[in-house]
Amino acid sequence: MEAVIAIVGLLFVLFVAAGVFVTVKAVQAAKRGVDRGMAQARRTVEDTSLRARRLTQPGVAGELAQLRLSLRTSMRATQDVLHAGAADDASLKEALGLFERLSAHGHELDDELKRLEREPDRGSVAARLPELRERLERITHSAESLRWAARDRARQFADDDLAALNEQIDMEAGALRHWSKEPLEDRIRASGEAPGSAHAAGAAGGGTSRSGASGPASAAGSADGAAGGGAVRKPWGPVEDETPAITARDPRTQPSYPWQKAPRTERTT
Repeated sequence: MEAVIAIVGLLFVLFVAAGVFVTVKAVQAAKRGVDRGMAQARRTVEDTSLRARRLTQPGVAGELAQLRLSLRTSMRATQDVLHAGAADDASLKEALGLFERLSAHGHELDDELKRLEREPDRGSVAARLPELRERLERITHSAESLRWAARDRARQFADDDLAALNEQIDMEAGALRHWSKEPLEDRIRASGEAPGSAHAAGAAGGGTSRSGASGPASAAGSADGAAGGGAVRKPWGPVEDETPAITARDPRTQPSYPWQKAPRTERTT
């Protein structure tokens, strides 16, 4: 009884532990989903505000908004392409590592631009714009290089796969159309000559075997055939396709036995 209670208690503890584990995993997944949604919403709001600021605030503020928007758009596009390609191509993992290092410089530049937006001295900010623009071009150029290299690699793989598929389809189509490569007249001639040649070969073989078995009689038969003006010589034995005739026995030539009755003779009047 104590063993049963211990087993039931152990099962209860296992069920509770499994329930707690599943609950924690579900909460973590939900939290990640909420965080991802909040981050996406925050990025959308920031991008919308940057676009509005670029259009409504001319001068230094509009230039800073344009720089931040260009940086964020380029980095996000590169990140999406690399993550999408890394799922199918393991060679892009190194490119992802390089992009992570590039993202650190991009985040640093974005934070600096964000701080300059709240800077009251617009003259100092305007003096630093050429330097910031140069850094932005270097970062975006590197991001674009990674992005287009990944796209070209994926397109090259797709082209190679399509070329191999087209070659296989052409080979299969040629194999399916092999009957059309032989002319119709050649096929008719081959189908007409095959039975005749086989029949001639069979007749020649049969004549040779019969001539070898008959000996002098075959020689005499051939001489008679030649004297008869080329008449077709009939075989001595029965043909395979013909059934030999049954000859009735003559009762006069049959041996007589004591137990047999004498045959009745016909009387004439």
